[in-house]
Amino acid sequence: MENKRIAENNTHSHWHKWGPYLSERQWGTVREDYSEHGSAWDYFPHDHARSRVYRWGEDGIAGISDNKQRLCLAVTLWNGQDDILKERMFGLTGPEGNHGEDVKELYYYLDNTPTHSYMKHLYKYPQSKFPYADLVNTNQHRSKDELEYELLNTGIFNNNAYFDVVTEYAKNSEEDILMQITVHNRANAEAPIWVLPTLWCRNLWSFGLMDTKPKILLSQLDKQQPNGVLEILHPELGIYFLYFDITEKVLFTENETNTERLYNVPNASPFVKDFFHTAIVNKDFVIIENKTEGTKAAPLYQYNVAAQSSVVIKLRLSNVEVSNPLGDQFKAIFEKRIAEANTFYQNIYKGNNADEALVQRQAFAGLLWSKQYFNIDIPTWLDGDIGMPKPPESRKHGRNSAWRTLNNEDIISMPDKWEYPWYAAWDLAFHCISLALVDAHFAKSQLILFLREWYMHPNGQIPAYEWAFGDVNPPVHAWACLQVYKTDKKNTGVGDLKFLKRVFQKLTLNFTWWVNRKDVKGNNVFEGGFLGLDNIGVFDRSAGLPGGALLEQADGTSWMAMYCLNMLEMSLLIAEEDDAYEDVATKFFEHFMLIAESLNKIGAGWTGSWDEKEGFFYDVLSMPNGDYIPLKVRSLVGLSTTFAVLKIDRELVKKLPDFYKRLLWFKAYHEKNSNYKVLHDFEESSDILLSLVPKDRMERLLDAMLDENEFLSDSGIRALSKIHKNGYHVNVKGEVYGLTYEPAESHTGLFGGNSNWRGPIWMPMNYMLIYALHIYHSYYKDKILTDFPTGSKNYFNLKDVANQLSKRLIAIFLKDAVGKRPVHGLDPIYEQSEYFKDLILFYEYFDGDTGRGVGATHQTGWTGLVAELIEKVNAE
Repeated sequence: MENKRIAENNTHSHWHKWGPYLSERQWGTVREDYSEHGSAWDYFPHDHARSRVYRWGEDGIAGISDNKQRLCLAVTLWNGQDDILKERMFGLTGPEGNHGEDVKELYYYLDNTPTHSYMKHLYKYPQSKFPYADLVNTNQHRSKDELEYELLNTGIFNNNAYFDVVTEYAKNSEEDILMQITVHNRANAEAPIWVLPTLWCRNLWSFGLMDTKPKILLSQLDKQQPNGVLEILHPELGIYFLYFDITEKVLFTENETNTERLYNVPNASPFVKDFFHTAIVNKDFVIIENKTEGTKAAPLYQYNVAAQSSVVIKLRLSNVEVSNPLGDQFKAIFEKRIAEANTFYQNIYKGNNADEALVQRQAFAGLLWSKQYFNIDIPTWLDGDIGMPKPPESRKHGRNSAWRTLNNEDIISMPDKWEYPWYAAWDLAFHCISLALVDAHFAKSQLILFLREWYMHPNGQIPAYEWAFGDVNPPVHAWACLQVYKTDKKNTGVGDLKFLKRVFQKLTLNFTWWVNRKDVKGNNVFEGGFLGLDNIGVFDRSAGLPGGALLEQADGTSWMAMYCLNMLEMSLLIAEEDDAYEDVATKFFEHFMLIAESLNKIGAGWTGSWDEKEGFFYDVLSMPNGDYIPLKVRSLVGLSTTFAVLKIDRELVKKLPDFYKRLLWFKAYHEKNSNYKVLHDFEESSDILLSLVPKDRMERLLDAMLDENEFLSDSGIRALSKIHKNGYHVNVKGEVYGLTYEPAESHTGLFGGNSNWRGPIWMPMNYMLIYALHIYHSYYKDKILTDFPTGSKNYFNLKDVANQLSKRLIAIFLKDAVGKRPVHGLDPIYEQSEYFKDLILFYEYFDGDTGRGVGATHQTGWTGLVAELIEKVNAE
């Protein structure tokens, strides 16, 4: 049935109208920042979030909204101890954490289907006072050399003194959504809890975006129902009903800013956004009892939950009147949707390991829960709303001011709903690889979206992310389009060439932007700058370089070589149907060859990136006086050269005679006029391998990559070789720059945040290496055998090496012989407690020595690639 709903949704239905689109942090984001100097964290802190209206979105716990976030429903809690209600996730801002921003809550995405027909979320809520101040103060006093102080370290979960709050949703139809909140007391003593399923309308009226203010009120249906009913009158959504279990109190207020608390300006009415906090924490309901309508409402449930016991609250949000909405039918719908979800994922997982299936399913759940509503209109953000205070004049020349054509309002796959509650274009490309396994149409629509004119800059640049749309990330969009196309074709038997044609035209614009903007010398060697690899070098690669130098980047050049091959492969696939694409295929083939020649050769005025003695590719500093200084850092920069590889089927080439003729001419011409051979192992009767790295150099790179004293760990490939554990330094114009292998948290503030490419394992980079190894094997078969690990004399072909690496990455999340998952390395509670043992967190990156999860705790985005790795390993 879920597959049927997906198919319906892709044609005529609207199963995606409602979903988990509510962010877990709207505060502290760039789009809510109207400060003079762009200090987003300070301008709209957590302390303001409960009292201040947002401009561009909303946030909540385990929440849902419609696809324009006009109406929101989420869980609010109070344990009787806290000074405020638990209405949203808390965490440290960038300046507060010793390793940057970090959510300080325990929550888990347990299940979700592509149409959100069934969703399950777990939040662990302490029964004693939440340690807000302790978390901030302790982390602020820790150095970068110390571990972060986490919620589990506070001892607040000792003796199981907490509630497991499980929130589930099941859709009866596109706009008839059942909600069930189950509160489990895990302690051995009775404990009180207040639960407020909170419904509210996003405030658009204050910004002149809505003529008629929406209204939530007690429905007249209430007298005819065995339950409570709220009626929502919304000028855009129409009429909805929220049915809920009977309770003594239903609270109403307005989604309006508490100006008195924040700015010492009297409120026009006491009924402001944070009024529920005031009423419940102070136990003062006198004023609120006469309030019977508003733009924010919540039935209030108060329980003393017995030890090791549970309570259940049922609600139903629907656009139609329902007879006995919470009766027997309610349970039957939930059971049916859960059974359908089980069937759907059983058909996805091809193995026979229950723990592996659990990991894959929670990875998909995280990806699907992380679909969020994202809204920003840059002209309005820069200039301000009509009738509202004008933003500071400085912003017109500051962050994102060059992106006046950008106008986003869509449901987008996000890296993380708290730490990265905004899209990141290259992260999203990786998300789509796994999403294509469960909803290829959504994956394709996401990739198309970022090439639309209201996203892409007129100059052809794809927006990077909200913090700085103009930053440069690796150009992986074309590669992702191809992988999604292939997954879709494998699953359906039909290749969506219309999709390839749609993206191809816009990708050509983006490719041209790269060539024109990132190849300063016109020598086919690229200076991408940041490229997402925050701390990979000895200095900030986006900033001005020492001595006025230019950084010729091995990885920037590699990504562009890969981009050429992606565009070449795409044009060849389309050319099978439309031979007009043969010409453009030739263009990308020739461009790739020029890049390959430039990166590998040593010629007049160019030293090349390859070091023959050391068998590795390095970045090179090009000095104004013509000198070249290789930066001999053995890192992913050098290994990324293997990403640019393509095998072209001989049978396909036969169908494209003009392309093949040009290929032969180009090969002969360059072998005659160049000292570098650009086509290797080429035989006219066989398939064709195009690779940035020649076979002999690739084998030498493999020696380093698979060496346990360098890159290879039990959990995958490290970002930096362990040979740098004692440090690497280079002298440039009398200034010394350096770095040291760091397996986990960053000890340097370079590029800010908790970024660290100086040793950890990154899932997307490992995935790219594994993907490349499969391509090489498809051409060389057993002509290349390498010992794994290096020096072991245990020889494998490259396909087997790829599978071994995949298994090491998957094992990060799996229980070992004693029930321990490496990802939870510092938290024994995950192996000791029955209430934690089956919960998985998908971190941003992983300790290069132990596999421990580090960085953003819920970045199921690109770390969700483990779901695809599990699928591939089990399909072998």
